[in-house]
Amino acid sequence: MNARSATEGFWQDNEAAQAVLKERSRLEGVVDAIERLTREVAAFGESVTVAEELADESLGAELEEQGRELAGKIEEIETARLLSGPHDRANAYVQFSPGAGGIDSADWAEMLVRMIARYAERKGFAVTEVDFQENDEAGIKTATLHVVGELAFGLLKSERGIHRLVRISPFDAAARRHTAFAAVDVVPEIDDDVDIEVRDDDLRVDTYRAGGKGGQHVNKTDSAVRLTHLPTGIVVQCQNERSQHKNRTQAMRVLKSRLYEAEMEKRRQAAEQRNQSKKDIAWGSQIRSYVLAPYRLVKDTRTGEETGNVDAVLDGDLDRFVRAYLLATAEG
Repeated sequence: MNARSATEGFWQDNEAAQAVLKERSRLEGVVDAIERLTREVAAFGESVTVAEELADESLGAELEEQGRELAGKIEEIETARLLSGPHDRANAYVQFSPGAGGIDSADWAEMLVRMIARYAERKGFAVTEVDFQENDEAGIKTATLHVVGELAFGLLKSERGIHRLVRISPFDAAARRHTAFAAVDVVPEIDDDVDIEVRDDDLRVDTYRAGGKGGQHVNKTDSAVRLTHLPTGIVVQCQNERSQHKNRTQAMRVLKSRLYEAEMEKRRQAAEQRNQSKKDIAWGSQIRSYVLAPYRLVKDTRTGEETGNVDAVLDGDLDRFVRAYLLATAEG
């Protein structure tokens, strides 16, 4: 086959060709970023040499800040290198559910919604509430975020699991310390070309009036949609659109993504059973503890990564935990 016939064959499958071109563009972007960073590091080294020769303290302080910025850029590239899974570059759906701990758990789940949303926004991702069900007293009953951006799932998958909070409860008149749990589930948004069959007979469809904090969460018609997949018990809800049809379409996308991830989880667990040396990271395990009293500490139980800056973490500063998780799973 000559070069011309090979090229013609390539373009005959337009979808495959576009996928190749998209991957090429991505790789070119990675190469450009590395080359640009290499030049910045070289220039930084020259500036350090000049500062040492001049013994200029003010220049040294400026270079120290530049060094921190360069270190952050290098870390971002190294983190992206760790994300090579089949769906790591996909958008993500993130679901939040209260667990044990009563009203504190509902409040804790809402705090996690804010933490994850802030982290995603720091990364330049677009965040949309697909579903947000307020608890009567405080916090939430459930919530789902749609996070759109390059590497959204790859980064957010580190947050999948049970999160534990220890604090002086604001809902306890005696100001006693309480422990609350909440679950975070993260699944990739599946492309339309992935065939996930959902039979009508396997679905229960409920419609209801959207509710919440007002604005886009309030509707005067039964536009919100709840889908229950009877064979698996998976339930998804969507209420962010005013059209029932649009909410059902979005809910179906979430359902297919969760069904796909459930099947992948079965395969992962089967592989782990065949290799007992691998660490068990099955759903239901506690992945991280956030202690606000009697001391202040956030510690990831999977990696041992920890920090005393709890406020920063709850405000979305999760980079150290995400990176530690990716490194640990890459080494495993």
